[in-house]
Amino acid sequence: MEKPPNFVSSLTTTTMTKQTVSSLLHVKPADKTQWLALLEQQVEYHIQEALQLQNMDESVLSQPSATGGWSIAQNLSHLISYGSYYLPRLKVALEKQPRISVNQPVVSSWIGAYFSRLMDPKTSRKKFKAAKQHQPTSDGENPRMIVAEFIDQQEELLRLLRLAGKADVNTGRIPTSIMPWLRLNIGDTLQFVITHNERHIVQAKRSV
Repeated sequence: MEKPPNFVSSLTTTTMTKQTVSSLLHVKPADKTQWLALLEQQVEYHIQEALQLQNMDESVLSQPSATGGWSIAQNLSHLISYGSYYLPRLKVALEKQPRISVNQPVVSSWIGAYFSRLMDPKTSRKKFKAAKQHQPTSDGENPRMIVAEFIDQQEELLRLLRLAGKADVNTGRIPTSIMPWLRLNIGDTLQFVITHNERHIVQAKRSV
């Protein structure tokens, strides 16, 4: 069976067509208030979904999907590994930003938009092999504790979004976890983390 590509290989020219590059180079600025409201709404939804998971039996949370994919707990463990990397870095970057009072438009970089598009379950069905440092580590862990930690991270993410409302999210240079030489601005990083969360929430729900 052919192995799914890892996230790094998705950046090759064979995957990134001229049409994709062209569309991403014309990313339009977004109204910041609306952009933040949509992201907050998505995080709130992820919290509500996770709260429902807390009521499930541990055996259900730990059971692999019918297609042989990750269990609910493994999907959330994977997301926790991303949150553990990105949330502290986002917090530092946001706290360094001077406070702004104007509703400055959010301008995504082409690479940030590309990353989010790759992760968005509505626009991409491509499967990726998780990087070694983000492989699930749920074996032997209490599945309900994994769900609780995920919820804690989402609440922290909401706090960061509120900080972002008073900061310039078009600045900052946050290294990506699997390619530290590649850096995203604050807005692109927030968008990527939340879109990636959505991808695996959808995947986890298939195991229910």
